[in-house]
Amino acid sequence: MRCPACGNDLREKTVGDLTVDVCEGGCGGVWFDAFELKKVDEPTESLGIQLLDVPRDESLVLDPTRKRTCPRCEGMTLMRHFFSVKCQIEVDECPKCAGVWLDHEELAKIRSLFGSEAEAKQAAREYFAEAFGPELAAVAARSDRQTRKAEKFARMFRFLCPSFYLPGKQDWGAF
Repeated sequence: MRCPACGNDLREKTVGDLTVDVCEGGCGGVWFDAFELKKVDEPTESLGIQLLDVPRDESLVLDPTRKRTCPRCEGMTLMRHFFSVKCQIEVDECPKCAGVWLDHEELAKIRSLFGSEAEAKQAAREYFAEAFGPELAAVAARSDRQTRKAEKFARMFRFLCPSFYLPGKQDWGAF
């Protein structure tokens, strides 16, 4: 496999029960297959410590704006997005195989973002509440008004057309 950042050959590195592909002697990046990054993304996960210091060529300069291709899926361009709601670290992910490419030192930054999965989830809840809270509250209020109108309308018809006048047994009631 070729490194998506510098074109070097990637080498397999086994850490515990996890095997990743690293760009040793090149840019120092790491390729994680689908769901592998979740095993090392928190500071409490000891496997990740061994992947923090991948030997790299210090003289190598990368273009961060250059599009990168997936080392697993031929011709598939990696999608760049923020790793978390803090919007501090951009990672490259394959839309086909869900593998993730991390440049040198990005794993260390990811591991320092949150202390645990619970902290990450709380940060996400706070972010979404801040970003979408007013709009969601307006939609909920509008929905409540519409529900009250529908219930009022149904109560009016309950007197005009009681469910026992409808054919068949109505255990659940018509209104």
